[in-house]
Amino acid sequence: MAQVNPSSFPVRLPMGACLHGSGSWTGHLRDRDGLDVELVGISAVWQRGATPFVMDERMSSPERAFAYGEARRGFGGVLTALGNCLWVNDPVAAARAEYKPFQLAEAARVGLAVPETLITSDARTAYDWARELGRPIVYKPMDGVVHADEGRVRLLYTAPVTDRESLLDPAFGRTAQMLQERVQKAFEARVTVVGTEVFAVRIDAKSSAAQEDWRADYDGLAYSIIHLPFELRAKLLRLMARLGLVYGAFDLIHDVSGRWVFLEVNQRGEFGWIADVTGLGIYSAMADLLEKGS
Repeated sequence: MAQVNPSSFPVRLPMGACLHGSGSWTGHLRDRDGLDVELVGISAVWQRGATPFVMDERMSSPERAFAYGEARRGFGGVLTALGNCLWVNDPVAAARAEYKPFQLAEAARVGLAVPETLITSDARTAYDWARELGRPIVYKPMDGVVHADEGRVRLLYTAPVTDRESLLDPAFGRTAQMLQERVQKAFEARVTVVGTEVFAVRIDAKSSAAQEDWRADYDGLAYSIIHLPFELRAKLLRLMARLGLVYGAFDLIHDVSGRWVFLEVNQRGEFGWIADVTGLGIYSAMADLLEKGS
C-alpha cells in the first residue's frame, strides 16, 4: 500500500505511463523519497480528499491554468483508466454524488423518506413555498460546512429560518438556496456503508447547537450502536448502487413519529471518530474492501 499526495505532481511526483494495444497503461509513479508504484500493480485507489495540484509559479496565470488542466486530465485520467482497479469512489460517480439535489431525487426513487425541499434563487418563490408549507424550515448549504472567505474560514451549518419575511431579502437571489422542512428529531444516525457492510450509530444531541446540526458541537453528542430495520438497510444499499458508490456516510433522522428520513450521503465522509468512539470495525471493513480490489 502506498500513500500519494496528488499535489506533488508533476515536480515531486513524476509519472510515466504508456498505453498498449491491449488498452492497459503501464509505467510508474515515483517520488524523491523512494516511492515507486507500478501502475499495473494498482488494484484499488482510495481517494481520501481532493488535493489540488501545485503549479510552477514561474508560469503566467494563463499558463498555470492550462498546466493545471493538463495535469488533472493526464495524472487523473491515467489513474481512472487503470483496468481491474477498484475506486473508493469512482471519480465520475463521486462527482455526480456531490450534487445534493441528485442525491435527494435518487433517495426518493428507492423509497426513502426525504424532507420537503425547495431550491431556488427567487425570493418570492421561497417566501410563497414557506408560507404554503406552513411548518418550520431550515436553510442548508449544498457544498458542505467549511468555506474559505478572503483569508478566513467560515463554517456554515444547517440553520433554522425563524423569520419568513427574511426570505424576501434582495440578497437572497445572489445564488441558489436550498430550504427544507425542519424535521422533528427523536435522534439522528450516522450510517457508514463500506461495500455491503452497514455500520449504524445513533447520535443524541445534548446542546441546542448540536440539535440543529450535530457537526456544530461534537462535545455535545452521545453515541450508541444501533441495528437498522432490514428494509431501511436494503434501501440504503440500493441507493449506493444507483449512485455507483462503494463507500458512503449517510446522515439520517429518526423523527418523533418513528419515520426514518434521509438527509444526505457523503461519498468522502469521515468515519474515524465514529469507529474510535464505538469500536465498530469500519477500519477493518475498508481494509478488506481495498485488499479485495475489483
